[in-house]
Amino acid sequence: MPYYYSYSEYLSDCHKLTDLIDEQFDAIITLSRGGMTLGHTMGEFYDIREVYTINTIGYNDKQKLDEVKIFNIPDIKNAKNILILDDIIDSGDTMREVMEIMRSHYQDVTFKIAVLFYKPTASIDPDWYVQEAKAWIDFFWTEDLKKVKNGI
Repeated sequence: MPYYYSYSEYLSDCHKLTDLIDEQFDAIITLSRGGMTLGHTMGEFYDIREVYTINTIGYNDKQKLDEVKIFNIPDIKNAKNILILDDIIDSGDTMREVMEIMRSHYQDVTFKIAVLFYKPTASIDPDWYVQEAKAWIDFFWTEDLKKVKNGI
């Protein structure tokens, strides 16, 4: 059964995440689409205007794809410390691919990863996370507008 992740829980977890993060960053990169809400929130909190998005496609709805598609690599040549954000590291395949691409393009940049949810079985570990993912998560940003539109 999916776990519904509400806006109020999100705000609480954002506070927890900012308590955990003990470094300063020049820019933020979010993974689209799951990391975009977190990227906007953290950009506001840390007063970072350099918030970029990498487009990734690793799932079709709840179905994991055979390969990860990554495009829209940002130009961050003036940054030295980058915070990469996403909603969840599930298998780790997407984040691992993103990190390989970013490190190959920007060898002199330090990248750190923060996520809301993390599965310990993933192929890559974040530097910071708030919750362990134990079920499929229905995030409020995916579900709430659909509920309103459908009169639920």
